[in-house]
Amino acid sequence: MKKDLHPTDYRPVVFQDAAAGFAFLTSSTAKTDQTIKWEDGNEYPLVQMHISSASHPYYTGKEKLLDTEGRVDRFKARAEAAAKARQAVTAKKVAAAKADKQASEAESKAA
Repeated sequence: MKKDLHPTDYRPVVFQDAAAGFAFLTSSTAKTDQTIKWEDGNEYPLVQMHISSASHPYYTGKEKLLDTEGRVDRFKARAEAAAKARQAVTAKKVAAAKADKQASEAESKAA
């Protein structure tokens, strides 16, 4: 078995969910420069998270959009543009079919 494989610098660290305001104290080796005064009056290193069990839809049972980088807006914009493009293609096909029908009717009347 290899020696010194696992970290030994465990210390109490507070993990805080920025979206839900939920925080918990646990042992970790996570590095951080931030600190927070905890409920017991002591000051501990603070690691901020974007999502935790307090804000994740799987654990809360309700959908909550947490969009820190505009991903949802970009997705909606792409979906809207694709829908408009599909409508334009459909309209063009309908117009072409109508023009072909009128042309064939005109040929049959001329004959």
